[in-house]
Parts: sequence; structure tokens; C-alpha cells
Amino acid sequence: MGYPILTEIRRSRVRLKKVLDRLLPVILSIAVFLAVAILASLLLTVIISGGHRLSWNLITNYPSANPNEAGMRSAILGSIYTVGLSTLICIPISMATAIYLVEYSRGGKLSSILSYNISNLAGVPSIIFGVVGLGFLAYWLGMGRTIITGAFTLAILTLPLVTVTSVEALKAIPDDLRHGAYALGATTFQVVRYVVLPRALPMMLTGGILGISRALGEAAPILVVSGLIFIREDPTSLFSKFTVIPLQLYNWISRPQQAFIELSSAGIIILLLVLLILNGIVIGLRYFLIKRAGQL
Repeated sequence: MGYPILTEIRRSRVRLKKVLDRLLPVILSIAVFLAVAILASLLLTVIISGGHRLSWNLITNYPSANPNEAGMRSAILGSIYTVGLSTLICIPISMATAIYLVEYSRGGKLSSILSYNISNLAGVPSIIFGVVGLGFLAYWLGMGRTIITGAFTLAILTLPLVTVTSVEALKAIPDDLRHGAYALGATTFQVVRYVVLPRALPMMLTGGILGISRALGEAAPILVVSGLIFIREDPTSLFSKFTVIPLQLYNWISRPQQAFIELSSAGIIILLLVLLILNGIVIGLRYFLIKRAGQL
């Protein structure tokens, strides 16, 4: 009696797996369609609401209480300063950390500690980085609520993401290439410089653009560090007061007038265009590096 029952149970499981194999692609397709449809509807709403507000004055004018004269010049320059400087800080440190963890530490105790802490930092809310940046950088080190403080805060915020991506990029390189180079007498530095890094750099750049995109869209840590939403002057140095595009959008969208809500939609379009341009540049550079690595 037991054998026929077990046989029937196995047949039922096989039939269930076949049904799931047929249903899973349909469920996943529906999920992807819903996600794309929601995203497309949001983009369409933003374009309809703020498309007619797009103009050159929106980029060149300073913020104003008059919606017809309001612009986001100071916010754009503040974002360029902070995100650009944070990129120069974050990407080299992240790449160096990833190279040490994968190529030099060889699974030592220090490597385990660093990997554990980097993974934990990736899950910390962004507002915590803002509080740490304000307390440690602005007040304790005396940097003040300036561009350099915001840049270091964004660099610390994006460092775990870029480091994890760089580590995975290095691990994706086949060990046969390393062993072949070591067999020819190459040092670890030569293996990293001429064998590993040229092939891993395209994927590392992907992590870099993800970090830049996150830094460009962050508002919470900069709101804590800067505290300025309305500012009518250009940053002249790394120790200037500043604001960024997300804070400017928050300022506009929090106003009751419909004109400022439309301006916030136009600002979102500009922010998306900046992100698309950055992604296009990195994709082109990544394609060039992949092509070059294939010719080595």
C-alpha cells in the first residue's frame, strides 16, 4: 500500500512543478509589465505637468518667490560640486578597497572585518550618514556646513555600493588568467595592473555610475548637512554654503501654488536628463574599455 501512495505523491509533485514552470513566466511577465507601466505613467505625469515649464531660464536663474522668474542655478552648481567631488573621493577608494580584498588579503581576518562592515554600511539609512557628516565633519573637524562636508558625506554614503560592485567585478575574472600570469613570473601588482583591472574596470564603472546616480538623487543627508533650501548665490569654493537639486525640488513641491509644483516637475525632468547623460557617457566608456580589453 505504501509504494502506490508514494508513487502518486511523486506524480503530484511532478504535475505541480510543470504547472509552476508554465505559470512562472506569465507571472513574471505581468510583474514586469506592471512595473514598467507604473514607471511610464509617472514619467508621463511629470512630463505633462512640467514640460511647458522647461526653459533656459530654469537653468540660469536663481530661485525666486515669483514662479515665472524662479530657476535652479545654485542647486545645479551645488550638485555638480558635491557629486563631482564625492565621485573623485569615492571611486578610487572603493576600487583600492576591492583590489585589496580580492587580490591581496586572500581571505584574512582583516578582509573578513572589512567585508562585514562594508555590507553593514550598505544597509544603513541615508539620514544616518547625514547626521554623522554633520556631527563629525561639520562640527568636530570644523569643516562647517559646506560643500566639502557634503561631498565627503555622499562619498561615504556611496562607498559601500561601489565597493561591493567592484569586488564582484574582480571575482568575475577567471582565476586561470591570474595563474597564467603568476606562472610567467609576474608580481601581484603586475597581475592586477595588466591582467585583472583592464577586464574588471567596465563592471567597476557600472558600480560607479550607480553610486553617482544615488548621490545625485539623495536629499536627506544633504538636508541635514547643508540645511539650506533657498540660496541665491553660486558656490565659489569648497567651503561655500550650498544646496542641491533634490532640496530645490523639495522646496518647490512643498509650496501650495500650482506653478511651483509644475516647476518641480520640470526640475525632475532636468535631473533625469542629467542622469541619462551620465549613464550614456559611462556606457560609452565601458564599451570602449571592453573592446580594448578584448584586444589585449
